[in-house]
Amino acid sequence: MALPRQHRLRSPRSFSKVYRHGRRATRHCLAIKALKNPLPDEVEPVSSGICFGVSISRKVHKRAVVRNRIKRQIHAALRGLLSRMDGAWWIVINVRTTATACEYNEFLQELESLLIELEVLSGS
Repeated sequence: MALPRQHRLRSPRSFSKVYRHGRRATRHCLAIKALKNPLPDEVEPVSSGICFGVSISRKVHKRAVVRNRIKRQIHAALRGLLSRMDGAWWIVINVRTTATACEYNEFLQELESLLIELEVLSGS
């Protein structure tokens, strides 16, 4: 099940804004770019909360089934962490090639540590 619509980045303009101006953090399976309090956009107005985009390349795995499974696991982990986040953030999650060997618990731990590092989540 995907993230709720109000928590998704949808336009290419929003993704490029995060890539240009966001802060970066990386781990073994994931790399994250986060932009705090993004300015309004004609295509995608700023929501009152947090928005995510997940980017996964064919370099990670050539089969779409595998890439979609990874995206579903990341979305499930994000849904579990959403209640602990506040503020206005746009976050793009890039999946690295080593992610094919990762399981749900590893994605959850990496997302949590990366979001704490970028100060999106509180450390408690």
